[in-house]
Amino acid sequence: MKAVALKRYLPIANPESLFDVDLPRPTPQGRDLLVAVKAIAVNPVDTKVRAPKDKIEDAPRVLGWDAAGVVEAIGADVTGFKVGDHVFYAGDITRPGSNSEFQLVDERIVGHAPASLSVEEAAALPLTAITAWEALFERLRVPRKAEAAAGKAPSILIIGGAGGVGSIAIQLAAKVVGLNVIATASRPESEKWVRELGAQQVINHFGDIPAQLKDIGFEQVDYVLILNDTDKHFPAAAQAIAPQGTIATIVENSAPLDVSLLKAKSAGFVWEFMFTRSMFQTPDMGEQGKLLNEIAALIDQGVIRTTLSKVLSPINAANLRQAHADLEGGRVIGKIVLKDF
Repeated sequence: MKAVALKRYLPIANPESLFDVDLPRPTPQGRDLLVAVKAIAVNPVDTKVRAPKDKIEDAPRVLGWDAAGVVEAIGADVTGFKVGDHVFYAGDITRPGSNSEFQLVDERIVGHAPASLSVEEAAALPLTAITAWEALFERLRVPRKAEAAAGKAPSILIIGGAGGVGSIAIQLAAKVVGLNVIATASRPESEKWVRELGAQQVINHFGDIPAQLKDIGFEQVDYVLILNDTDKHFPAAAQAIAPQGTIATIVENSAPLDVSLLKAKSAGFVWEFMFTRSMFQTPDMGEQGKLLNEIAALIDQGVIRTTLSKVLSPINAANLRQAHADLEGGRVIGKIVLKDF
């Protein structure tokens, strides 16, 4: 099968950072699906895993954690899917990724693709949808329906609203829950994007966040979701969070965070990492498949929409290097998808 892989961890400008390769087609066992991959999306995790380091792989390593495709074969223990089903999923970071013609993936972390979307529109969704869903409903513990206090909906500040996760989190928070969503964006095009997705207010993450919140009438917010530069934004988040509120982040910190800033408020701080369930084979691993099916239903009902912003074709090393370079530039709105081998 065709695939795009690496053996050394190199700057993306190096043509050997990602290269085309032929690999053996795998065979499903147990609860695995063999999926014929039709489209993939690129996420910041791809660039972080590929980032330069002193390591050489013995065999080509395939990255990629977003795919849509068709079930080609199933393992003996599969119960939720059949050959020919259209599926979408983010996969498992401990296994070979989706940048290949065929991929094995545990059925518990796979969803039935939205019927109303093209394969490239579906491929834009899984990793960011799982991350946003888990961050909101499982880490921040946002109720599925917001209950207004004194006639005012609970508020959430989403820092880094125009990226892949933010683009889904805004929609879930505003359109599914009914929160008052304040998103950050730094350019006119990204501000336009987050407002279209449902953000009621927009501030600039390069400015003084607490001061900007006060300017639009928010002394504090009930929830904060950090999707960009935890080191930089944690102090502002700690200042902005309401007493007994919660802050979640998906971005690793490079220096210790002063969580004592939260003590007087009895506020919480929590991480979201969407690979936790598959990495540790948690008993509730199947929740990811269930939530992907809920996302598909919300899409097909017209409640939320795909966050696809750019399509490259075919799926090959040259186009993947371009997508990685775009992401590393830090100005991507929505999701970049590649389709067809």
